[in-house]
Amino acid sequence: MSGPLGPGAGATAQGVGLARRRRRRWVRGGAGAVAALLVGTGVAGWMVYMKLDGNITPDEAAAAELARYAKERPTALVKGARNILLIGSDSRSGDGNRKYGRDSGTARSDTTILLHLAAGRRSATAVSLPRDLMVDVPRCRRPGGKQTEPMFAMFNYAFQTGGSACTIRTVEKLTGIRVDHHVVVDFSGFKEMVDAVDGVEVCLKEPIRDKDARLRLPAGRVTLDGEQALGYVRVRKSLGNGSDTDRMERQQRFLGALVNKVQSNDVLLNPVKLYPVLDAATSSLTTDPDLASLRGLYQLVRGLRDIPTERVQFLTVPRESYIYNANRDQLVEPEAEKLFELLRKDAPVNVSRAASPNSGSAQSSGYGAYASPTPSPPVFRGNTAAEDSCT
Repeated sequence: MSGPLGPGAGATAQGVGLARRRRRRWVRGGAGAVAALLVGTGVAGWMVYMKLDGNITPDEAAAAELARYAKERPTALVKGARNILLIGSDSRSGDGNRKYGRDSGTARSDTTILLHLAAGRRSATAVSLPRDLMVDVPRCRRPGGKQTEPMFAMFNYAFQTGGSACTIRTVEKLTGIRVDHHVVVDFSGFKEMVDAVDGVEVCLKEPIRDKDARLRLPAGRVTLDGEQALGYVRVRKSLGNGSDTDRMERQQRFLGALVNKVQSNDVLLNPVKLYPVLDAATSSLTTDPDLASLRGLYQLVRGLRDIPTERVQFLTVPRESYIYNANRDQLVEPEAEKLFELLRKDAPVNVSRAASPNSGSAQSSGYGAYASPTPSPPVFRGNTAAEDSCT
């Protein structure tokens, strides 16, 4: 025998050694390729992050103005709960907004929503504030630096004269609720958001033919693209009773459908679908400095995807026609204060499509003919994101 393993053992050992060396080189080469891929992906990911992060415009002027009035602002009562003021601006500045009218240099807001996120993110409640609501607008600073005088006026006067800071202070004075963050979105940003999720389905009880809103839509289930969606939430005269209240309810139903689309389409979990949504959203946002980054937005919304759609609620603050002008609104009391108190204390808010249009239901809240010694929590007219607008 030529060795303890018999004939050819040396050659076999050499072959095994060669195979091992080749395998080690392959592993090292493969690891290098994977490392290069990861580095490349990391660089690309960082570039994407920086682009999206840089899209958001921080509202430094509003932050400075609010800081001047820090002592008079309400105190947040519940740790972990957040109140975000969503402001829709009709500014015509910018390429995407100019086709909707001449840029007058003064932006107005016909849509303002106070969004309350419960501690633990167990629910989200969006409360629409009518633009024609008569409120006390405090002394505010105009963009040029001049101070306005305190005034009892329509709610949208606050944004027109003093921008987001004046609107926030007006809301806080009206509700006693601390506004933690604010977001201003324009026409172009709204359209791009809708297009980024491939449209939003709504249910139309009758066809829409509105020249001013550039809408021609059939009755039934219709998927709206961004341009159509903007017209749908803005149109007033040719739909319903032509009131701002009717338009706000339509906006609420649309937002509910948008929430449903995002959750059902796995947008939040799919990077390919999420990127265009984030790009569209961040490109159109002006926010308080704490939110003006992807990190800030992520920390705010990371728990939202776990809120069931039946706990994402929409309602309008209890209102009625202003006693001195039927074309204006005033709060219905004590129902409005009941709502504000629930939000301040982070208590559950109950909504139903069957409740009274202007207030909490009389039977549930203990008001009127059905009042009882121990009233139940009020039920406000509203809807949830889980509800089908066609039913």
